Amino acid sequence: MYEPIRTKSVHSTMAGTTSDFPHRTREEELEFQLAGHLAALLAVTDELRAASPSADLDAAADRLAEQVTRLRNGSTPARASGGGDGRLAPLHRRAHALAGRALVVAASRADTAAAILAAERMDAHAAALAEPRELTAAG
Repeated sequence: MYEPIRTKSVHSTMAGTTSDFPHRTREEELEFQLAGHLAALLAVTDELRAASPSADLDAAADRLAEQVTRLRNGSTPARASGGGDGRLAPLHRRAHALAGRALVVAASRADTAAAILAAERMDAHAAALAEPRELTAAG
């Protein structure tokens, strides 16, 4: 019913070949992804701090910066500066989504400290979204 393949495949396999580019291990890739998610969360947190300063956001930003520095082998993350535009709800939604992504990756690599931090940030941003009075910038 089916004709067997008689010609050599045009698709090559990677088995037995050497490559000219470096490959990361799964653990290195997860670490890279986690650092990226936490750095993005830090940037949004800095935007929130500029729009609506609070001690909770200051502490969260410091903890996020500490985790990103740890994951990047001592390289400190770039920090956002300047004023926010006053739209807090979209920033909280973005921060909640980023914290969720960070939590998934942290759980995949069994990074307890990062997972706890990401879960705490998810809770904080969900609570901020539930409180309508907190979604307008103070000023």
